[in-house]
Amino acid sequence: MNDPVWDPSHVDPSLDSRAATFENPSGARGAGGAAHGGRKGAPSRWIEPGERVVLADLDGPGVIRHVWMTFPPARPERMRSLLLEVFYDGAAEPSVSVPCLDFFGLPHGRPVAYHSALTAANEGRGFNSAIPLPFRRGVRVELVNAGPRRTLLYYQIDYTLQRELPETRGLLHVSFRRENPTVLRRDFAIADDFRGPGRFLGCNVGVRPIDPCMWWGEGEVKVYRDGDGALPTICGTGLEDYVGSAWGLGAHATPYGGAPLVVSPPGKPGAIPDFVGFYRWHVADPIMFARSLRVTIQQIGAMHFLEGQEAELARYERTNPVAGEGWLYDLGRGIHAWGIAERVDDYCATAYVYCTAAQPVPRVDVAAALADISRRDYEPRPGSAPGGATGPPGAS
Repeated sequence: MNDPVWDPSHVDPSLDSRAATFENPSGARGAGGAAHGGRKGAPSRWIEPGERVVLADLDGPGVIRHVWMTFPPARPERMRSLLLEVFYDGAAEPSVSVPCLDFFGLPHGRPVAYHSALTAANEGRGFNSAIPLPFRRGVRVELVNAGPRRTLLYYQIDYTLQRELPETRGLLHVSFRRENPTVLRRDFAIADDFRGPGRFLGCNVGVRPIDPCMWWGEGEVKVYRDGDGALPTICGTGLEDYVGSAWGLGAHATPYGGAPLVVSPPGKPGAIPDFVGFYRWHVADPIMFARSLRVTIQQIGAMHFLEGQEAELARYERTNPVAGEGWLYDLGRGIHAWGIAERVDDYCATAYVYCTAAQPVPRVDVAAALADISRRDYEPRPGSAPGGATGPPGAS
């Protein structure tokens, strides 16, 4: 990140360390914890349906260095209806607009425990981001409860103020996109319409596989930079390869890539999951762009047909055009044909992009974000996870 603060031995008294909470939303010096005599007086508050609350309204220059929040466990639609928006320098449109859980790396409204180099969900209920969020003249951070019921929110935003912010420091932009379903043979856009100079920090992606298959993730991630035409500068080899895994994608988490969320019916090993969420951070392998950026992922899967299933293969080809090198025949072990084919699925993505100039991102389409994510019958009910994290009364 080219930030000396990431060196823990770095000492710079010119940095003014602050924190914004409900007890001190302005982050003012010497003003924290005043409520109820300073004895944990106002660490949280209820956010009513449709309410927009300002979490921080800060004068710069400075850098938000850590965001923590928690809210009680609830159904996926309620968890995903809490939105985070960030505005730079008094702008009317946000440069960050994303469901809160997706911001912390968890799509589909389903919190699970994981940690990465930049985001974490401690015990599946303490949501953390260490993604630096620089600001020049000012920044305003807001949370919106777009759901039908109130929720309890705790949060803390840790930041530093400084004398100046170098022009080479980018401003964080976070966009949310969803296609449900995707369009056959049209790659899903993870990030698009960003103007440089900038840096693609990474993404998290949620998938709800729709088409029948034996494996849904053969698609390549492609990065188009600075006027690339039909072909990208960077082209991966497959979805799980982009995450850093191979031969399928099970639940795991590492500093720079992982798939913390894999929701599958119990007792059915090898079954296609109902929901998957994965992330990838380009920290050690930076992706810079001077003028423009577009990042996409293909919807391609693998399928096989056994001897005697020639009619099934013919029907499949009518809806799922072959991809790659086509069908391979007579592979033995009773397999008539194996190959990869185009498909449609339900994809969403949160993209994290630094740009030196602030620019708006599309606001979250709440109805689209909440569609088709309801809890499956085999999933535990909110608050029934180990540890008894049931939340306060009225929170479910």
